[in-house]
Parts: sequence; structure tokens; C-alpha cells
Amino acid sequence: MVVIPVGQMVGRYTLQMLRRRTNHRRSGLVYHARMTTSTSTLKDGPHIARIAALIGDHARAEVLTALLADRAMTATELADVAGVSKATISAHLAKLLDANLIAVEPQGRHRYFRLANHDVAHLLESLMGVAFRSGAVRLRGSPREPALRKARVCYDHLAGELGVLAFDGLQHKGVFNNAPQRELELTETGQIWFKALGVDAVALSGQRRCFCRPCLDWGERRSHLAGALGAALLSRVYELGWARRAKDSRVVQFTEPGEYAFRSLFAR
Repeated sequence: MVVIPVGQMVGRYTLQMLRRRTNHRRSGLVYHARMTTSTSTLKDGPHIARIAALIGDHARAEVLTALLADRAMTATELADVAGVSKATISAHLAKLLDANLIAVEPQGRHRYFRLANHDVAHLLESLMGVAFRSGAVRLRGSPREPALRKARVCYDHLAGELGVLAFDGLQHKGVFNNAPQRELELTETGQIWFKALGVDAVALSGQRRCFCRPCLDWGERRSHLAGALGAALLSRVYELGWARRAKDSRVVQFTEPGEYAFRSLFAR
């Protein structure tokens, strides 16, 4: 039988314990490093890459821009706008429908497509503003470009130079009490002003959609009025006979007396 000195036994035991402690510490460091790496890769908020990729395609971008006029269109009409075949446009529309960027309304043998909601319209108008400010303009501008910058439909409300003029005039008259916040509130003066124009602002405020908010205009780089109140204002302009929608376009055409009356209404 081999006898091991006590000192040597203690030394070996101490060495084994030190090794175990060292390995345990190393394991802890590795685990901590893994946890740190794992938590550092966590992302916040919705994933925008899929939506951005859908909108970024040339043909789909043309389709969405055409639907921004708040006018339902058939697949054949959208194929012409995008410059693709009917089979190709069907594939594009299916992707946009799946992402809830557009909606479809069957009527008889036809299916009519439009933007899914006001949020999509606001997103597209905002992207147009970013594109315009970054210099991403069309190499061959449409003859309607100056008219679009003067007065156009932004989904269902008035945009362009005259839309911005109206919003500036409303702020100057004290119609809003918290401009320029994301969602606006009418003052008592504002309610009286719209009632005199023939717009029931109180009834509009009870709708589920946004009541009124500023919407940045891509051409003027300032805000125009959006929301239910902005849509009602444009509808009233049509009812008064001051302006009308141009055929197959987002352009809003004012008559000469109508433009004079409109500018006088919002004059400071």
C-alpha cells in the first residue's frame, strides 16, 4: 500500500478545487457572453423590410401611386399604369392584398382595387415628400406636374399650394388650439367657422377615423389639412362649384371665380 503524505493530498485537493472553480467561472463567462450577444440582437418594433420591399418595386409603386387618387381601378387599368402584362399585374396585386396595402371590391364580373386605408395613403404621401426632397424626381415630368403642385387630391383631402394656403389660413384664424400636433383639436371659433361654411365638425369628430391632422405636402414642404375634416372641406369645395376633379388624374381644377372665393375664404 502506497502512503501519500498529508501535505501532498491537501495540495492535490486544493489544485482540483481551483481547477473546478476556474472552469466554473469560465462557463459563467461564456454563458454571460452568449446571453449578452443574444439580448443585444433583439430588435424593437414591427419589421418594416417586407412592406418597404413591396412598395420599392417599380410596378407596385406605380400602382400604389395611381390608387392614391382615391379612385378604384381594375387590374387591366393598373396594368396599363404600371406598364406590365395582365398576368404580371395579378401577381403584384396579390402581394399587395396579402400585405393589406390595398383592398378589392368585386362588382359583377369586375374587381376594383383601392388603397386599404388612410394610413397607407399617408405613408405614400410621406414617401413622395422624402423622394422629392432627395431629388428622386421623374426624368420626364408629366404636363400635369404644375397643376398637381397647385391643387391635387391627397387620397380624399386637398393638397398642393392651395391646400397649404387653406391650412395656414385656418391656423391664423385660431381654428385649432394645439397646432402643429399630430392630431388637431378645434377651438370653439373653429367649430363656428366650419359650421358657417356648411361643415358639421361635431358630427365628424364622432367618426372612427382621425378627425383632423396636419399632412406634410411633398411639393410645398409644409402641411395641409388631412383627416375627416380635411375630406369634408374638399367635398364642400366641390359642392359649392368652386372646383372639380380632373378626369383620370389627382389634379383638382378650380374655376377662376372658385379660386378667388377659396383664396378669399382663407385670407389672413
